Amino acid sequence: MILDAYDWLRALHVLSVIAWMAAMLYLPRLFVYHCGATPGGELDETLKIQERRLLKGIMNPAMIAAWIFGVLLIWSNAERAGGWAVFLHWAWMAKFALVFAMTGLHHVYAARFKRFEAGTNDWPDKRYRILNEMPFLLALAIVPIAIVALK
Repeated sequence: MILDAYDWLRALHVLSVIAWMAAMLYLPRLFVYHCGATPGGELDETLKIQERRLLKGIMNPAMIAAWIFGVLLIWSNAERAGGWAVFLHWAWMAKFALVFAMTGLHHVYAARFKRFEAGTNDWPDKRYRILNEMPFLLALAIVPIAIVALK
């Protein structure tokens, strides 16, 4: 049954990853702006609302969906390839490691959101500018592995 849904799983996985990446690229940019906001001020409160909606309304659901559809694709690929041994290939191991790194970065962003929400941010805007580049750098490694190495 899952084999019949392979193309749909792939499409839903890609859409989920697009939404996740968009949020992962935007949230730290909001943090950069938030660093310059006066605590308790109008901009501070507006950014808290935007960050909360982005994290809880888009980023978290998109990450969960990307993981669910990714795991279903793994299962489907195991059926198509005739077993689970295919996942011992270096490219699969590298992709898994990089996706775990992206998930870890997601959790760093969520923790930093909680600091802004509590008014206890202790990082400068420059650190968030650097963090803003990390999802794209991870994607630069993940996408070629997924498209080229995992045929």
